[in-house]
Amino acid sequence: MELERVVPWGRSMDEYIAMFFLSEQDLHSRIVSVADGPASFNAEMAALARPVISVDPLYRFSAAEIAQRIDAVYPEVMQQVERHQQDFIWDRIANPTMLSQLRMQAMETFLADFQQDEAHWRYLDASLPDLPLSDKQFDLALCSHFLFLYSEQNDLQFHIQACQELCRIAREVRIYPLVTLDNSPSPYLKPVIESLRFLGLEASRQHVSYQFQRGATEMLVIRRPQDHIVA
Repeated sequence: MELERVVPWGRSMDEYIAMFFLSEQDLHSRIVSVADGPASFNAEMAALARPVISVDPLYRFSAAEIAQRIDAVYPEVMQQVERHQQDFIWDRIANPTMLSQLRMQAMETFLADFQQDEAHWRYLDASLPDLPLSDKQFDLALCSHFLFLYSEQNDLQFHIQACQELCRIAREVRIYPLVTLDNSPSPYLKPVIESLRFLGLEASRQHVSYQFQRGATEMLVIRRPQDHIVA
């Protein structure tokens, strides 16, 4: 992964709770959050003494390097949002100015926590579909704005392998959103669900109250029966 390819887009703990319909019980469970990027979910959970493991190849870089990348490209990112406002739902977030403030606040919270976590035991440099984590290590695996969203960049086989890997390390998996970058349903959703069910896993689409990207109203929930092992 090259830092020049990173598009920073930090999200807060409140957004994670809404995107993944996280209950208080969920927040007290063992959580791994994959493809987290510069989100503040980990930092905010750590402040509540509820440690989360975040996974992203971004974490191979230093806080200073990531901050420089944010400063370099974030104005352009927000210009894109301004030009395509019709692709978003402006209710929870009222306008692009508020969006920019929320995203920068989340990324600044992430950077401060990332810099303090010198051993990086909460921030793991890794990427799907192969994670250096143990079987059943977590109760819940979250994956935000990566799988299905980037269907054009990652093929069906990648999606199937990535979902299997998440099921290997966690008893329950939640993936959001289920639309692509152009707000259309991912063509991989149905075959991924069929593949997972063939393996004996429970996979279903569930409505969530959160929607910012137009059409992104569902998450995929995957559960495995007790002691079911995913190869």
